Amino acid sequence: MTETEAEIRLPTEELRDDIPFFTKTLGMRLDMIYPADNPQIAVFSGHGLRLRVENGAPEPPGTIRIRTDDPDGFAGGARELTAPNGTRVEIGELHPPLVMPETEHAFVVRRLADQAPWVIGRAGMHYRDLVPSRLGGSIIASHIRIPDGGPVPDMVHYHTVGFQLIFCYRGWVDLVYEDQGEPFRLHAGNCVIQPPEIRHRVLYASENIEVIEIGVPAEHVTTIDHEMELPNGPANPDRVFHGQRFVHHKADEAAWTPFRIPGFIARDTTIGENTGGAAGVHVVRRGEGAAPWTTHDGDILFTFVMEGAMTLEGEGKEPFRLSAGDAFVVPPGMRTRYAEPSEDVELLEVALPAGFATRAE
Repeated sequence: MTETEAEIRLPTEELRDDIPFFTKTLGMRLDMIYPADNPQIAVFSGHGLRLRVENGAPEPPGTIRIRTDDPDGFAGGARELTAPNGTRVEIGELHPPLVMPETEHAFVVRRLADQAPWVIGRAGMHYRDLVPSRLGGSIIASHIRIPDGGPVPDMVHYHTVGFQLIFCYRGWVDLVYEDQGEPFRLHAGNCVIQPPEIRHRVLYASENIEVIEIGVPAEHVTTIDHEMELPNGPANPDRVFHGQRFVHHKADEAAWTPFRIPGFIARDTTIGENTGGAAGVHVVRRGEGAAPWTTHDGDILFTFVMEGAMTLEGEGKEPFRLSAGDAFVVPPGMRTRYAEPSEDVELLEVALPAGFATRAE
């Protein structure tokens, strides 16, 4: 078997000054030093890193980032240090808290007909941004498609998020989740929530699969887990991940009830109760009668038009005739009306938080 190792090379002008910094201040191990009579090169290892500090090396000093679960007890509590050779060292938390940006409220309409080309993202998937402003970084809403069916080149991974929804819009996709048993097929009209840091993997997709993915906040870290194999066992479907439970909502098992806006009906995905009220997700269809003008007092209210058409009227705005593939965000306190819905109109509504009030005029 071939044996290999890798090093990062850093320059120095006086190696003797660097040795106590890397060994004592940073707690790294000195593995190699030479020549003995006038050392010019030293190799240090520690914190998952191997460094070769070399007198006269042509590279710039660079920056090292060290993450630790006790930053106050590391290097005397300093957050930034500079080595004698000029290398900057940044000290941070191993598991920094998730920061939820304050929502920058705005009325947003994103129409499929006006959309720029799809962008190729992770695992070869095509992404279309449904809320370009991200509302100040508070949310990302993506329309994702995989044009070619078959195995998906995905790895076991997890997301450090506050909330994440995967709604299957077209086709189907095979998924597997930590503690949820064997892989299963997510069909069109069904959805899952991925609780924070649940390990999962996309396995296989139908041709022209399309999903709507909602993530809060907009910028969140995806981490590959090289150790876990899925499915794992034994299954523990009631496990709570950072206050949330996994949900696989199936359309054919749901009941339709009056929606918060008169003139429409909806099916509740139970995501509200399983996220502790962090978010609510409903699929909405036309009911009886005309919809009135309404306002709401929620923080984020995102809607994607899945089928049919409707006219979105907003106070002080020109009406928008929306059809399948279009999306919009209504800020709190803004008067709007869902007018002229087609018989087959179907909407996906995502609200954060789940509990908010709607006032109909």
